[in-house]
Amino acid sequence: MKQISHLDNIPSTPGKFKMDKSPYNRLRWHSSLAKLTFWSFIFLALIFIFFFRSPSSSTPQALSDPSRRYLQNYSWGGAAWEKRVRSSARIRSRNGMSVLVTGAAGFVGTHVSAALKRRGDGVLGLDNFNDYYDPSLKRARQALLERAGVFIVEADINDEALLKKLFEVVAFTHVMHLAAQAGVRYAMENPSSYVHSNIAGLVNLLEVCKSANPQPAIVWASSSSVYGLNTKVPFSEKDRTDQPASLYAATKKAGEEIAHTYNHIYGLSLTGLRFFTVYGPWGRPDMAYFFFTRDILKGKSISIFEAANHGTVARDFTYIDDIVRGCLAALDTAEKSTGSGGKKKGPAQLRVYNLGNTSPVPVSDLVSILERLLKVKAKRNILRLPRNGDVQYTHANISSAQRELGYKPTTDLQAGLKKFVRWYLRFYADGKKSGV
Repeated sequence: MKQISHLDNIPSTPGKFKMDKSPYNRLRWHSSLAKLTFWSFIFLALIFIFFFRSPSSSTPQALSDPSRRYLQNYSWGGAAWEKRVRSSARIRSRNGMSVLVTGAAGFVGTHVSAALKRRGDGVLGLDNFNDYYDPSLKRARQALLERAGVFIVEADINDEALLKKLFEVVAFTHVMHLAAQAGVRYAMENPSSYVHSNIAGLVNLLEVCKSANPQPAIVWASSSSVYGLNTKVPFSEKDRTDQPASLYAATKKAGEEIAHTYNHIYGLSLTGLRFFTVYGPWGRPDMAYFFFTRDILKGKSISIFEAANHGTVARDFTYIDDIVRGCLAALDTAEKSTGSGGKKKGPAQLRVYNLGNTSPVPVSDLVSILERLLKVKAKRNILRLPRNGDVQYTHANISSAQRELGYKPTTDLQAGLKKFVRWYLRFYADGKKSGV
């Protein structure tokens, strides 16, 4: 910003500033002060108009802008609110844990929250219900969790005051951090949303957790995308992860480095989980299997990508129930954080695991399975894989998760898609969202 000219009169070194008492300089000072007041007023007025009065602020595009979304007035606090928070987070089983689940209205967050609640753990959700994809699906998931006894606090992960309040009300033993801006391709349209959620949001959460007493153990969602342009398969946690192919991947890799820092300095127990293409009921509409199903049923053509020289594009599709078991195992084996009052008392646990299915399937085979399940022939449009962050294949080496978490996927793509299609047809029956 260009500095206001009258500030140039202030000495560059400390000391008492003496005003020249000549009438000319006194007039110039008052004139400059008037200009400063005027332009300050104009600047504040513009801010008010831009953020609060702009007609476009209610449009989906504006609401998806994290800087504006963060200005939304979320309602929280009060005796009744605190009672709901405590009730939801109350442990109801022997040796249970109290878990704050961020991104609880998301795909994985909903399933993890429900599974934790079923086994008697205390669960409190947090979600901002943004409009990256249809918020009504998130609201339906919220209703599902409400019936299970899980309360979701509607707030932004960057709201430090809210997070501190939650830790004042409940002494969480664990945090399952799943809140993030997802999607590889959307990063090219709205890069700031990824920095806001995946980096700033993670740092804000860790800042609050490091100062909590006791500090919780944290399990959080990284991504298989961190392997980027690697060509050695299957991907192992020991492989290099410094060649991201998308901004989304870069923010997830940054998250892993940030986790290392907070573990090293503050003694936070941190476990990162690299998910491999999660699918299943209540899934995300921006995922290929989901919108392929929608478009096939509508008779629309679907785009199937292939690599150079007609190379196969394949994904290590992992069914949601297998991912949930991996998440719960990571929580169950997480050691306590070692810090207190924001100060590290000793070495703390730091882990990262692949959670995949170990069986990459060509995307063209995925479409063939959907055709059989839907009993509709797809209109295939074969295209060259664009340079938008997508990679040719993913393949997980899960030996570490098997050995240390007891993780063992059991659902193949045929069986998993059958369950998804059954849910999809029921949920969107007759073009209406029918609920559970």
